[in-house]
Amino acid sequence: MTAEQLLTADLPSAGESRSGASGMVEIIRSSFALVEPHAENVGRHFYATLFSRAPETRDLFPVNMEVQRSRLLRALVHVVQMVDQPDDLVPFLEQLGRDHRKFGVIAKHYDAVGGALLSAVAEFAGDAWTPEVEKAWTDAYGVVAGAMRTAAQAERGPASWLGRVVSHTRMGWDLAVITVQTSEPIPYRAGQYVSVETPQRPRLWRYLSPANAPRPDGTLEFHVRAVSSGWVSRAVVAHSRVGDTWRIGPPMGRMSIDRTSGRDLLMIAGGTGMAPLKALIEDLAAQEKRPRTQVFVGGRTWEDLYDFGALRKLSYSNSWLDVIPVVEQDEEDSGAESGTLADVVTRYGAWADHDVLVCGSPSMIRATVSRMLVAGTPLDRIRYDPFTMD
Repeated sequence: MTAEQLLTADLPSAGESRSGASGMVEIIRSSFALVEPHAENVGRHFYATLFSRAPETRDLFPVNMEVQRSRLLRALVHVVQMVDQPDDLVPFLEQLGRDHRKFGVIAKHYDAVGGALLSAVAEFAGDAWTPEVEKAWTDAYGVVAGAMRTAAQAERGPASWLGRVVSHTRMGWDLAVITVQTSEPIPYRAGQYVSVETPQRPRLWRYLSPANAPRPDGTLEFHVRAVSSGWVSRAVVAHSRVGDTWRIGPPMGRMSIDRTSGRDLLMIAGGTGMAPLKALIEDLAAQEKRPRTQVFVGGRTWEDLYDFGALRKLSYSNSWLDVIPVVEQDEEDSGAESGTLADVVTRYGAWADHDVLVCGSPSMIRATVSRMLVAGTPLDRIRYDPFTMD
């Protein structure tokens, strides 16, 4: 049975009620709601159990586990939110399985992880951990592990690539543009992201989106902003040096342009969320047929629009491209639209006849997508990658 079949086998059909206690989706979501407030302790319990049952897995993780524990919860939230969306969940799990090859994960580790996960959820679900709940989580993890393991075993490409930093340019105290020359071209598509490991933070990986379409020479340009809790991003901005060797994981993400829809395109970028959209614009510019593309680029101040000059230059030489700056605080009378991206984009209408790509911080994505849905933008026209944070 395929992963898609396993997922849909436990889901009610369109004509059945989804409120019954036997539905896997409802059971998992309701039990997870009890566990989520204890996120930090859930992570501690999970890793303590995993390292006790499979001590060899400790070497797969960084010395400081703070970031790793938070990533566990984010991964769980993402899977829980998508458990009834197999068309989206299965490709995500398959990408995750291929990506985990870089850690040296082998088949038996999946069983150890499953046991530790169920132990952690059971511990903090308390009396709500009934045989029915246990079965739902066991079945769901079986699907997750099966999809990841199958994709990993089928992959014949490298588990990771090496790249050398060839330029590091500070664009501000908290922002840098880094160019990396890879040992061989990485088979990514414009709009996707990759995980990177740097010598300053060994075994701590961060997701970054190349700001360029694939190039024959294999170079990747990354735009990195240091965030307050970002162990890796702060080290990359402040301490990366030309000559550093980075390890780069397989490409992930589904940010792409539907070239068959025939619709115009709307791109919405906040901060360094401009990077994957810039790669898509570069890719579009090389095509013979390009949709009319409207881009909104936003930040708190004009200084946050660090790459706007390059985008505006692109729009001057491409009649199909229009770029609008948006700032929340315009103290310099820059001529930008005033407000949040959610405010400004919906001020222009519902964009119901456009395909929409949204990229930025998780809070920016949530705010913008929510406002667009209220304004009347069809959900199936909006595309974003929710799992790209530090």
